[in-house]
Amino acid sequence: MRIFKNILFASMIFFGLQLWAQQTPAPAQSETIILKGATAHLGNGNVIENSIIVFENGKITNISGPSGPEKMGKTINIAGKHVYPGIIAPVSTLGLAEIDAIRPTRDFDEIGDFIPNIRSLIAYNAESKVVESMRPNGVLLAQITPQGGDISGTSSIVQLDAWNWEDAAVKIDDGIHLHWPNTMRRGRWWMGEERGWKPNKKYEEDATKFHSYIANAIAYGKSDPASLNEGFKAMQGLFDGSKTLYFYADGEKEIIDGITSLKESGIQKIVLVGGYEAYKIIPFLKQNNIPVIVDRVHTTPNADDDDYDLPYKLPKLLADGGLTVSLNARGQMERMNTRNLPFYAGQVIGQGMDKEAALQMITSNTAKILGIDNSYGTLEVGKSATLFVSEGDALDMSGNIVTHAFIDGREVSLETHQTKLWKRYANKYGQETEE
Repeated sequence: MRIFKNILFASMIFFGLQLWAQQTPAPAQSETIILKGATAHLGNGNVIENSIIVFENGKITNISGPSGPEKMGKTINIAGKHVYPGIIAPVSTLGLAEIDAIRPTRDFDEIGDFIPNIRSLIAYNAESKVVESMRPNGVLLAQITPQGGDISGTSSIVQLDAWNWEDAAVKIDDGIHLHWPNTMRRGRWWMGEERGWKPNKKYEEDATKFHSYIANAIAYGKSDPASLNEGFKAMQGLFDGSKTLYFYADGEKEIIDGITSLKESGIQKIVLVGGYEAYKIIPFLKQNNIPVIVDRVHTTPNADDDDYDLPYKLPKLLADGGLTVSLNARGQMERMNTRNLPFYAGQVIGQGMDKEAALQMITSNTAKILGIDNSYGTLEVGKSATLFVSEGDALDMSGNIVTHAFIDGREVSLETHQTKLWKRYANKYGQETEE
C-alpha cells in the first residue's frame, strides 16, 4: 500500500510539472542567419576576432573574419561578445530522473547486474525542467546514460530542445557502460565494519564475472541460438566496432586489468570514465589508444596522501601526456550540476591549461570520443549550427551570460522555470530584470 501511495504521489507531481507552462521547442531554421562581430572560439584551438558566422538550413555555410563575403539574411550584431560551439555533456543522467527522493522516478538505475540491453533513450524525458536549465549556460547536447548495475545498459546522444526522445536523438545506442570492480572498498560502518578503506577480497571473483559474461556474449554472437538473449545481443556491437565501451574505473590496477581483459576479448573501442589514477599509467593508455572522460573537477581528493589539488589538475596532467580528455559532471546532484561544465573547464585553466585547449575538453574532444565530431564540437563550414553567444568568457562564472543559443540552426529559448521565478520575485520587490 505504501509503495502504491509513493507511485501515485510521484505521478501527481510528475504530471503536474508537465502541465506547468511547458516550453515549445524551436521550429526548424527558415532563414539565413548571420552572426556578426563577435570573437569566435572554434573549439579546435583557433580563434577568429570580429568574426562573421553564417548558417542556413541548420548548417554553417561560412565562418570568417570581417573581410568575409557579404550574405543576405537576418543579421544579429554581437560585437564584443563571444561565440562557442555547443557544450556537450558526456555520461549524463539528464532527463532520466526529476525527483531523486522517489525511487520509481529514477529511470537511470534499473534493476539487475548485467543489463546491457537497457536503452536509456526511450526513458529520456525531453520536457524535464532540469534539461531546459542547461541551455542558459551553453550546454546544448548530452549523452544520456544508464548507471545501474555492473553493465548498466546502452546510452544515446541527444540535443536539448525537443518534443520527445525521438525528436531529441542525435546518435542512437552509441555505447555500453561497464563498471569494473574495485580492488579496495570502504568499511560499511552501518553493518558494524570498521570505517576506511580495506582490500576487496572478492575483487578477482567479481572480475571473473565480467570475463564470463563477455565470453558468453562472444559465443552467442558466433552461434545460432535457439532463444533470444537480449543482453548478449546488445553486446555484439562492441565486437564489430559499431558501439563504444565506456569503462568506469579509478584505480591504477583496475584500469590496467580491465582494459587488458577487454582488449583481449576483442572489444575495439574503449573509453575510460573516471580515471582518478590514470596519470600514473599514461604510457599504457596511449599505447592502447584510450581517451579519458574525467569526473567533475570540483571535488576533494580520494585519499589523505593525494595532492590536495589532484582533482583540479588531473585533466591537464592527462592532456599534457598526450591523451584525448573530456570532462563530465558525475557525482552528487549530477543532473543539476551538469550546467557547471563550462566552469569545470575554467577550473582547468586555473591549473595552467591553455584556454582554448580547456574549451576543447567540453566541445571537440567530447564530440570525438562520442563519435559525433562530423557534425558537432567545432565551428566549421558544413557542421551543425549548434552554438551559443555569451557576453563574456563562457568558462568564467562572471562572464557566462548567454544571450543567444542555436541547435541545428534553431534559435532555442533561454527561458526556464528558474528565470521565470527570478523575474516574478524581482518584480515583486521592484528590481529591474534584463529581457
